[in-house]
Amino acid sequence: MNQSKSATAINEKSRGFTDEEQAAMKERAKELKAEARANKDKAAGESDVLAKIAEMPEPDRAMAKRLHEIIKASAPALSPKTWYGMPAYAKDGKVVCFFQSAQKFNTRYATLGFSDAANLDEGAMWPTSFALKELTAAEEAKIGALVKKAVS
Repeated sequence: MNQSKSATAINEKSRGFTDEEQAAMKERAKELKAEARANKDKAAGESDVLAKIAEMPEPDRAMAKRLHEIIKASAPALSPKTWYGMPAYAKDGKVVCFFQSAQKFNTRYATLGFSDAANLDEGAMWPTSFALKELTAAEEAKIGALVKKAVS
């Protein structure tokens, strides 16, 4: 088998990344360049997060705004930043939690996720992400408690 046929066969088998995944990776590359700035300047990170939230369609925009307020109030030491084009909140440069809008990857619910830097361990198994359809006072209280625990 010659190399051109081999390369073609490989390309036909693998479809690669979706347009959404490619866009997220490009966004992440831009964020890495801006990350040093954001780590030095919390205000720049917050400005980037608020700009990303403003770009979201409703109802994700309203949910992201409210989550931003809850996270800032529950864990003021976290630094807002963008992460793969999503609002995220970091401690010592490591993302602790993030919001992913339903529109980002055309899903039926938004997601509040926590990274391995979050202190949410409970025994041998615990949740690290939560589906969000809306925020009521009950969910807001749970989120505030989770974020406080995550940074404890």
